[in-house]
Amino acid sequence: MKEVIIGGVGKYAPSKIITNDQLSEIIETSDEWIYSRTGIKQRHVSIGEDTSYMASEAAKMALENANIRSIDIDLIVVATCTPDMYTPSTACIVQSIIGANNSVAFDISAACSGFIYGLDVAKSLMKSNGYNNALVIGAENLSKSVDWEDRSTCVLFGDGAGAVVLSKSDNVGLISSFCKSEGEKYKCITIEGNDVDSPFVENKVIKSSKLKMNGNEVFKFATSTIVNSINKVLNENNLNLDDIDYIIPHQANVRIIDYAAKKLKVSVDKFYMNIEEYGNTSAASIPIALSEMWEKKLIKKGNKIILVGFGAGLTYGATLINWAI
Repeated sequence: MKEVIIGGVGKYAPSKIITNDQLSEIIETSDEWIYSRTGIKQRHVSIGEDTSYMASEAAKMALENANIRSIDIDLIVVATCTPDMYTPSTACIVQSIIGANNSVAFDISAACSGFIYGLDVAKSLMKSNGYNNALVIGAENLSKSVDWEDRSTCVLFGDGAGAVVLSKSDNVGLISSFCKSEGEKYKCITIEGNDVDSPFVENKVIKSSKLKMNGNEVFKFATSTIVNSINKVLNENNLNLDDIDYIIPHQANVRIIDYAAKKLKVSVDKFYMNIEEYGNTSAASIPIALSEMWEKKLIKKGNKIILVGFGAGLTYGATLINWAI
């Protein structure tokens, strides 16, 4: 049976940048306060750019890098918790924009772990359904759900998209994955849906469409699951951290990554971070970082890389990759 490799990568970030100093003009905060607690200096914010548009731009770049035509894509999986609409899926809109007329397209919602989940789903479908080429995209438009009056959350998030092309190969690319959820903690991070608005309901439920987060609980969850997820894929493949060239974590908070490095007894330099520029872009953060590393020529063929995500759901997981480009 053929294996699955990453054959191309791409990313997109809106041109509009909001710095910490600009945020301090609308809420009580400062660059020092934000940076010392998160490692974030700025974030890219969409100005009228839909999630599907950002996803499509990242996908086009990945297709070009993979030297694959859009009509040769059999499967499109978009990981997002900020879709353009409840229906149709963002993936179907992307399919239309890029002209991938021969593909099946759908979204998955696993928030910041979405790209990890998406890789696992796409790989499984490629092996079971005979698909030869797939696009896995992480794309988020979080600025439309952020409460810009809540300094504990609005300083964290940004918009953007990252994409990879997966292709069948004789070489091993996606070695193994580990995905898990702790649904009993779902209230820790929420963006609620529509209000109940029906003529048949007397006591209407008023919901908030703004992002809410229990930061302390999420921090505790993230610091344990990032370590557990990395150890899980290492143990399953009889590897240790010396065998790994890079770890690309979900870009949530520098403190989380620093803690994980200490817990794993490894230099933090093994973790690639770009949170200073992008902030937390949820499902987009890992593929944006992966694409950026490829552009900077930091990774080369044969490198072993661990991708690790954690976020709302609560969800988490990791993927071990043999870099094949």
